[in-house]
Amino acid sequence: MRKNRKNDETREIKFTKNYTKHAYGSVLAEFGDTKVIVTASVEKTKPKWMEDNRGWLTAEYSLLPASTNTRCQRERTKISGRTQEIQRLIGRSLRAGLDLNKMPEITITIDADVIQADGGTRTASICGGFVALSLAVEKLIQEGILKENPIVEPVAAISAGIVDGEVRLDLEYEEDCRAQVDSNVVLTKSGKIVEFQTTAEGGAFEYDDMLEIYNVAKKGINEIIAKY
Repeated sequence: MRKNRKNDETREIKFTKNYTKHAYGSVLAEFGDTKVIVTASVEKTKPKWMEDNRGWLTAEYSLLPASTNTRCQRERTKISGRTQEIQRLIGRSLRAGLDLNKMPEITITIDADVIQADGGTRTASICGGFVALSLAVEKLIQEGILKENPIVEPVAAISAGIVDGEVRLDLEYEEDCRAQVDSNVVLTKSGKIVEFQTTAEGGAFEYDDMLEIYNVAKKGINEIIAKY
């Protein structure tokens, strides 16, 4: 429950860096009770379909079996449409902050594993993904594998929506379930829009509502980036 949290206030957000030992970059991203372990792995190669010398970033996402209140099945042989959508969202969001020409012949894979879900898992995965990516890039520069930093500017994401007729930021699961409008917003530090996914769940909404959702999301994203 939101308890004493204001409508434009995020949950408690925390990034515990270098959370695992072997990955080039790793972090435990916590948005309230939503907790995601995000790692960045590096391969010194590029996808076979890529004809030029640019690097690449891709992402994988999963809900671990006990991350929700009822056990979810592991996706061993076939991933769901929801998982595919989230993986693509994470990948393209993080690529928006990169100059792939500055990481030639390198593929970075972001793995987001949700260990506890209470709303906003995809946006927490994007934020954790950027932190893990930054740590990996720093190590690649130290090792001399990268000559310059390919990160153009930070990227972050947050959920928002209209619940009980009010625009609210960083929805918990209980709010998300009964939202009249549901949004996932991804922005760069400079405020450029990477993704603005907004869906009317209960009824159409006004243009002014969309602007208010953007503004409250931008406020939250600025606060997240300050924690990077």
